Amino acid sequence: MKKPNTTLRRETITMPGIPLKPDAVFPSMRSVKLGTPQANSLGEDDELFIGYGREANALPYTKQDCYGSQFQAMQLKAIILENKFLKATFTPEVGGKLWALYDKQAKRELLTNNPVFKPQNFAIRNAWLAGGVEWNIGRTGHHDLTCSPLFTAVTEDEDGTPVLRMYEFCRSRAVSYQIDAFLPEDSKHLFIRVRIMNDRPYVTPMYWWSNIAVPEREKQRIIVPAKDSYSHSYVQVASQGTTKIKLPDGDGYDCTIPFNYNRSHDQFFNIPKNERKFEASIYGDGYGIIHTSTDRLQGRKLFVWGQGPGGLRWQRCLTDETAEGYVEIQAGLCKTQYESMPMPPRTAWEWLEAYGPIQTDPDKVFGEWDGAVEEVATTLQNDLPRHRLDEILQRTSESFAKKPAKKLTDGSGWGALERLRANTPFSNHLDFGEIQESQQDWANLLEFGFLPDRDPSQPPPSYIVQDEWFEKLKNTVEQADHANWHALLQLGINYFYRFDYERAESTIKQSLQAKDTPWALYALANVYRMTNRTKQAAYTMAKAVARQNNDETLAKETLLTFSEIEDFQGLATTYKLLSDELQKIPYCVMLYTRALVKLGQLEQAEDLLLGDGGLHVPDIREGENSMSDLYIAIQVGKAKRHGITLDPKSVKVPAIFDYRMH
Repeated sequence: MKKPNTTLRRETITMPGIPLKPDAVFPSMRSVKLGTPQANSLGEDDELFIGYGREANALPYTKQDCYGSQFQAMQLKAIILENKFLKATFTPEVGGKLWALYDKQAKRELLTNNPVFKPQNFAIRNAWLAGGVEWNIGRTGHHDLTCSPLFTAVTEDEDGTPVLRMYEFCRSRAVSYQIDAFLPEDSKHLFIRVRIMNDRPYVTPMYWWSNIAVPEREKQRIIVPAKDSYSHSYVQVASQGTTKIKLPDGDGYDCTIPFNYNRSHDQFFNIPKNERKFEASIYGDGYGIIHTSTDRLQGRKLFVWGQGPGGLRWQRCLTDETAEGYVEIQAGLCKTQYESMPMPPRTAWEWLEAYGPIQTDPDKVFGEWDGAVEEVATTLQNDLPRHRLDEILQRTSESFAKKPAKKLTDGSGWGALERLRANTPFSNHLDFGEIQESQQDWANLLEFGFLPDRDPSQPPPSYIVQDEWFEKLKNTVEQADHANWHALLQLGINYFYRFDYERAESTIKQSLQAKDTPWALYALANVYRMTNRTKQAAYTMAKAVARQNNDETLAKETLLTFSEIEDFQGLATTYKLLSDELQKIPYCVMLYTRALVKLGQLEQAEDLLLGDGGLHVPDIREGENSMSDLYIAIQVGKAKRHGITLDPKSVKVPAIFDYRMH
């Protein structure tokens, strides 16, 4: 049999960027501010799982919140799939992102191909990269491994078509997942085959969204086979609202035209159950990108930054100053991103996605809504019939999806540890390699029944909150590890994760009695914070800083906690305890600047804010207005000194500080 004329090769992408430093060592115990919307106008027949599966924090992970300060030449390892129609570029080191998808015939890039590596605080663990296609699994938000490596492997379909496999163990849900990408020789569509396996005997909430960044143009329309949408506006987080509207103009304007939005917005399109699931971004000449899938991915979404100053500023921070804007079309398991789907025990969920170019009649696409949908649906059916996706999904289940592949690169050791723990078949076709240093203590607990009593001057190498390990920790603390500071700390964090703050406090204090460590002080401070003892939280964190004054994550958390309780003198005092290096970290500078404003030291605050062309803080959160608030407060304070009452709303905020999304 002649080999298909599709190639799979490894390359290196070089680009300017700001690298991430190593992951934080403290457990991620602070709430992830994702916001649960008010269900303003949802009916009893909408059947949305709003709030189901939401997580309070990023445990068991630590944060990825430590950013480099200078641009430098960076290299990303890439794997290329290419045929005569398409060139697909994957970057396994950053969550397996589909970085670019190039239409060779039209000579056009279908995705937003980010020219720079500029992570910002958008993800569950903080760092996130814009552009391309991102695979989000497990729980609401940009996923835990979006800036971490996945395993990669290669295999073949039955006709010899090469298949790129990317896979990992999702720790937040204790499931395995694999992404099999393939590009048949004569295909104008890239296929992404996803398989999630829940091997455990429990129902687990499951979340998946494929987020597809595409260029934003003035003449552009998003086409989805839906007549209504769950519309969500980015107003203040506490009052975020979701309203069911009619398409295309239920928000008072044509909301299928991205350029019509004046602020950041989500549209979750309500595709009827029996309709084909697709979403297209079509430009003025009728050309665009189409994404379609088998029916398990029922959700479709449009995200726009909007034409307001905040949305425009965010895009410049995430891409290059000269890059064009982008919007995202997205596909998920549920109708919205505020819900998860109950996944049964011992179950595999599989689906197939297709990505490719589409050429339509622009007069029809930019005409009345039903005609626009019909034009795209008919063109898609001619290019890639609906039944073809189901056939490919079913056939490849046996031809390669459940068969081993040749491993190229490693991910983490957590899948290997889960295989040891389960002691039963666990996604056996996936090569999870061997346990690594981060898993060694847990392998010791599994084999010998206790955790090593680690050097208290060094942080624990990892944390676990999975139910089965929680039971093992309780048992070992009752027996062999009753005086082991490390085991007691791990158990206390598990109680914290389960909102059992009374037991968490007691157990963490026992850890501190065994050994006085900054790791346990930090955990105890978080218990205080979650039980409304915020002053104790701040000063307990300050004690941890006194013992560990060169840890970036701890410094940020401590200063933020002082700011939250409005103890600005305490914040300023703690800031001066930090090492010289940490005092230069932008987030620390921002919080110290806020303290200076509150303490009346406006000139020094303004110098810090405006110095070196303006303070840029990569880890302010999406939707956070810290920078504009700081600038406004300084201007209002300066005016007040001269006897002038300045309306904050009248202050013109420089673009570099204006991240307001509403």
